[in-house]
Order: sequence, then C-alpha cells, then structure tokens
Amino acid sequence: MSSKEKPTLGGQRIKTRKRNIAAPLDPSSFSDAIVQIYLDNAGDLELVAKSIESSDLNFSRYGDTFFEVVFIGVRTQPGTIKPEEEGERHPYSLIDCAAQREAILPYVLFIQKTLRRRPFLIKSLENVMRKFLQSLEFFEENERQKLAIFTALAFSQKLSGLPPETVFQPLLKDNLVAKGIVLSFITEFFKEYLKENSLDDLIALLKKGKMEDNLLEFFPSGKRTSEALSEHFTKEGLTSLVEYNTKKMFEVKLKEIKSTLTTMINEEAEISEVTEVVKQQVKDAKFPDIEVVRMLWDVLMEAVQWSGKNQQQNSNSALRQVNAWAGLMNAFCTSGKLELELIYKVQTQCYEDAKLMKLFPEIIRSLYDQDVLAEDTILLWFRKGSNQKGRQSFVKALEPFVKWLEEAEEEE
Repeated sequence: MSSKEKPTLGGQRIKTRKRNIAAPLDPSSFSDAIVQIYLDNAGDLELVAKSIESSDLNFSRYGDTFFEVVFIGVRTQPGTIKPEEEGERHPYSLIDCAAQREAILPYVLFIQKTLRRRPFLIKSLENVMRKFLQSLEFFEENERQKLAIFTALAFSQKLSGLPPETVFQPLLKDNLVAKGIVLSFITEFFKEYLKENSLDDLIALLKKGKMEDNLLEFFPSGKRTSEALSEHFTKEGLTSLVEYNTKKMFEVKLKEIKSTLTTMINEEAEISEVTEVVKQQVKDAKFPDIEVVRMLWDVLMEAVQWSGKNQQQNSNSALRQVNAWAGLMNAFCTSGKLELELIYKVQTQCYEDAKLMKLFPEIIRSLYDQDVLAEDTILLWFRKGSNQKGRQSFVKALEPFVKWLEEAEEEE
C-alpha cells in the first residue's frame, strides 16, 4: 500500500509584522498621550497606572518624557525645564500637589510600580532627577520643597533609579550653593528623611553619596564653618545631625594632631618644640583637656617599637618611651583630675593589651618619678579609683609601691 501525500499550498509564506498605528512616533505626541491618560482618569494614580500598563506607547524611547510629565505635567523643551509651548498639560503632577508627605508618597509608589513593570525606565528617572536638581533655581520655593520631600521618600522606599550620588553630586553647582538654594533643599530633605529613618541610615546614605565628611559643601562659601552648621541645623531641629558633625570634626582634627605628633616623635624633636605645636593645635581645635591626655598616651604607645624578641624587651621599650616623653605628658597633666584620667588610660590599655598587662606598676612608678603623677593622685586611684577594668589585679600589683608611698608620707 502507498500513502497519498497531503496537499500543500505552494509559494513562500510571508509573515507580516504587527504595527500599532496609533502609537505616537515623536516625543510631543507621546507626551500628549500620557497627559490624556491623566486627564481621562482625573489624576487617579491607580487608574493612570492601569491605563499606562495596557497602553502600547513607546516607553523605551521616550522614558525621559514620561517622567517629565509625571513630575511637572508636560514635556519640557530640550535642555531646559521650560514646558513645551504647544504641548498639553495636566494639573495632577508632583509639583501641583500639596507639599506634604501624605500627598507626595502616592507619586513615589506610582513610580515604584511603574519601574517594576518597566525596569528599563530606571535610567530615565535618573536622567530627569539630575536635570531637575541641577535646575532648582528655576523652580518656585514650594516646588523645590516638594522635590526635596519626594527625594527623601524615594530613599525611604528604596526606589530604584536614585543612587545617592545622583542626588547629592548634582546639587553642588556653585551658583545653586551660593544662593542658599542647596542648603534649603538639603535641609528639607534631611528633615523628611529622618521622620522615619535613623541618623545611622542617613549617614549611610551620605556615605554612599560621598558626602559623609562634606556637609559644609552644602553651605555658601561664606558660611562654611562648624559654628554656622551647628546654628543652622539646630534652628531646624536637626540636633542629632549637629552632634554627629561635631563628633566627626573632632575625629578629623584628632587624626591631624595625632599625625603631626607621631611624625615629631619619630623624628625625635625637642620636647619643648613638640609641646608648643601640640598646644597650638589643641587650642585651634578647642579640644577638651581630658581628650588631649588620652590622645598623648595613645600616640606615645603607638610609637613604641614592639619588635622585641621577648616580653622583657618590649617592656623595656615601653618604659624608655615613657621616660623619654614624660616631659610632654607633664606639660598637659596640669591638675589632679587630668592625672587621674591618665592613670585610667594606662589602666585600660594595660588591661586590653597582653604585652602591657604586667607593666602597669612600673609605668605608674616611672610617671611618679618623672613628676607626671602626684602621690595624692596615685593614692586616690588606689583607694577609690572607679575604672573597673582589671582593677583588682592592678591594685594588688601596685600595693608594694603604694605601701612605700604611705610609709614615706608617715616619715615626713
């Protein structure tokens, strides 16, 4: 039996490509189409989102235009933020709403939903935000406030397309900073962001945007001082930020002083010269006396050559350092309170550093012999010292020396 071949159509099969004849082929028409969606849905963002989802508009080509319509209600003229003169505009944009969190948050969520459906629009959001931030002077004050609130909420909601550097770096245009526009914007941003985020969250954000150590760059050049920063942010109720900046500036200045002191110690400069340099830097930085004493001890111990073959050699190196620079410590331990603080500092380091654990009584004895520590201070620490780190063992180790002091005192 032979099977018959099934009949087939002859010729070449041509596949036709579907086209959406209604889809706008230019940015102006695209903008008008988005505006019309807003108007048809009376600005209801839920309905707008559904209409956009079901549309065949070319978002991949006109992403920037889309976000311009979302933010200001119309497409802008190329290279500017001026509305296109012939295009339609809708009254439901971000800058048309109230400058309040409750009014602006829905726009953040709307954009977030849009980006989830069309992640390729992330770059367009970044482009438009950068353009607007660099053009803040052309917005009204209340419009800038809305943009600041939007930006803060965008970070709070972890909106894609807004890496911190996209926000902070474009703000640093000289003319915007000089006019105080940037300071006003960033202040509103900080206030809104801290309503539902911690200071640590804000610092992490600033760090990613490379602004953690550069808050003064937001201030006009004539006001770039710690005092001006403290006064401004305190007035705005941002005391936690003031405290953070004060601590940060302290750490920066402390690092500078430590660096200078370390260099002079390694170069074996004269104690009198080192003392004068440190005193001037401490005065300029307005360092508390207690912090100076702690810092001096840290630097002296960090400069010790801990390369001995055994514990005894390391101990000898540490004691030589104490004896060599006792004059420097003496210049700054000018009261019983500061002497006591030095003992606490020595106690803490000996407790935390194994190679110094057994060296505590010898260091105290050496500081006494060099007139850095007074007898009364040592006795006060021995009888009533409040630092508990290893206190029991250190008291026992120092007991022979204290007994000697007490006997000498009785003889006198």
